[in-house]
Amino acid sequence: MVFAKKHPDFTKAGPRKQNKHAFDTHRNLPDKHRTPPKHSVVPHVEEPKPKRPLWNHALIWLSLSILSFFIVIGVWDAINISRASAGIFGSGNLFSLIRDGEARSQNGRTNVLLVGYSIDDPGHSGADLTDSIMLLSMNSSSDSGYILSIPRDLYVKIPGFGYGKINEAYKGGGIGLLKQIVEQDLGTPINYYALINYSAVRDTVNASGGITVEIKSPDPRGLYDPNISPVDGGPLKLANGQQKMDGQTALNFTRARGDAYGSYGFPQADFDRTGHQRQVLAAIKDRLSWTLILNPLKNGQLFQAVGKNVKTDVKLGEARSLLQTFNSISDDQLLSVSLRNINGKNLLASYARSGQSALIPAAGLENYLQIQTAIDELNQ
Repeated sequence: MVFAKKHPDFTKAGPRKQNKHAFDTHRNLPDKHRTPPKHSVVPHVEEPKPKRPLWNHALIWLSLSILSFFIVIGVWDAINISRASAGIFGSGNLFSLIRDGEARSQNGRTNVLLVGYSIDDPGHSGADLTDSIMLLSMNSSSDSGYILSIPRDLYVKIPGFGYGKINEAYKGGGIGLLKQIVEQDLGTPINYYALINYSAVRDTVNASGGITVEIKSPDPRGLYDPNISPVDGGPLKLANGQQKMDGQTALNFTRARGDAYGSYGFPQADFDRTGHQRQVLAAIKDRLSWTLILNPLKNGQLFQAVGKNVKTDVKLGEARSLLQTFNSISDDQLLSVSLRNINGKNLLASYARSGQSALIPAAGLENYLQIQTAIDELNQ
């Protein structure tokens, strides 16, 4: 028996299952240029940074410029100070200057022996003698002080040499011997010395832009000394009243004593000269100010003038303290004193020895009690 192959009757069949893998002829092909749909996301937009105002930029530029200026000034000043320090103190190490160091003193009083000489002018008669001897005494407790002139013709006993004028002591035994005599005879300790070449006066005054000094001569014509050479800007002639001086005029003013024929205005000769020296020193002090730090060109000249013309035993670390004490004394608190007139008293007398005129204490040769007492009163 042969069975016939039975074919399925599709007409009677129910709905056919959809083959998920079957090809859909009605489906659209994807567009390769079409961006596939994404979930809806709120885009993040960076807020623009606020622009700095123009004045902020200007302020920053100005601040950097000022900072650069002070850096340049500071470096330049440091070089100037270092060079001067090497000449004055024997060391240009500025770290020693920065370190705190107290100046030597007794009960707040510091005494500095100022000695002027003309080593720069070997042709000058007596160039190796000390033309000027002054005691600068400063009290840091009361911000006061005085400058006492010691006459170069003071007749003293010079250890190891016998008697002679005090200005000969340096030639015989150097600054150490001169310091010893002043301490012994005046009865006052010397903490430091400064040996000053007279060129320092000229160069320092020029570097500071000149000084103003009041001429108070008893002669109505003022001052006149033909002994100052024309090569040095002479003769010296100054009217009474305020006078602006350059370096050379100031130097001539400190050297003149009116002992040449035709001079006038110097009734006390060497005492007038020492008084003029004190005036110039005070005038230079008045010109020194912190503004010099901001001008390296000017302070460089000033430091150079001092550095090459001044020798001292002040340590570099003590210099700042000493300068601060000096600057703290106002002009009216810095007295100008002469042994010829201390509190209205003349403590000196004329003395003739071997045909030379000299000066001794009014109480007698080697009797310094009155002078020592007067100095003690000044120190009160």
